[in-house]
Amino acid sequence: MRNIACVLAASVLLAWGTVCAAERIRFEPNEKEGRLKVAIDGKEAFTYFHGADLDLPYIVPRSPAGKAMTIVQTNPYPHHRSIWFADRVQLAGQRVGRFYNALYSRADKNDPNSLFRDRIRHVKSGPMTAKGDGASVRIDLLWELDGKTPVLDERRDVRIRALGGGEFLLDITFTVTASYGEVKFLSDAVHYAWPYVRMHPEFSVKQGGRITNSAGGVNQKGTHGKAARWVDYSNTTGGKNAGLAVFSHGSNAHPHSWLTRDYGTFGPRRADARSGKRFALPKGKSLATRIGILVHRGDVKEGKVAERYAEYAKP
Repeated sequence: MRNIACVLAASVLLAWGTVCAAERIRFEPNEKEGRLKVAIDGKEAFTYFHGADLDLPYIVPRSPAGKAMTIVQTNPYPHHRSIWFADRVQLAGQRVGRFYNALYSRADKNDPNSLFRDRIRHVKSGPMTAKGDGASVRIDLLWELDGKTPVLDERRDVRIRALGGGEFLLDITFTVTASYGEVKFLSDAVHYAWPYVRMHPEFSVKQGGRITNSAGGVNQKGTHGKAARWVDYSNTTGGKNAGLAVFSHGSNAHPHSWLTRDYGTFGPRRADARSGKRFALPKGKSLATRIGILVHRGDVKEGKVAERYAEYAKP
């Protein structure tokens, strides 16, 4: 009965910031401020930000010690958004939507409150369920032009697993659907990832961080443009060693390469046939990618990244 009540509370009273508590994982939505905080064992694990003033929603995870592992906005590349999902696409009969660069699309460049002409808009969250070590939430979004022309529907199915000691796994399936007509994907071969992660500068290779992939590659030189099943970014910050790994689920088309940068950006790409090459998604069709985000203690070995990927990859 407790879980049923929790689901009803989250779905019916979400607008008032209802707190959904069940077992170890707790949802704390705040629609007024445009955020959904998720706590595990009483501590913030990550927050999903989706306010009406944003160019696109993003996720900020916390390390087991409670520190932000990613950065929301930085220079250069102020359009980077912690953990985010976007692309450059064109709906048939419309102009190109540069959602990856949505930050620069304000109608009035001199007015910080003016409309984003290219924007990924949060539509709704819910229902939210939680039981034991697991929880889930569905998020619906809309990619739109000029605040009025829909381009793509997006659905995110988010599953959360508490691993203990502040460690956790996010399992997210991103699905975009061409509900409004054929959509061409125009990603360039250099910059895109699906999704992107921008680590906090404290994790950068310059400051002692280390990138490792499933094939044994190290740092940008050994991992960028290389095929892999997962990539991990770890470092010691504030005396605490921690890392964030991104898993590419077996349901994705493999092999595929990865974008990695020593300064902190990384993420999986699509398989070669659709990686940096133009292709069309017919009206009514969907395109999905499923990834895991593991927040762990220690480095790639201490965090058991390879073992946890093997568990994640099981049917």
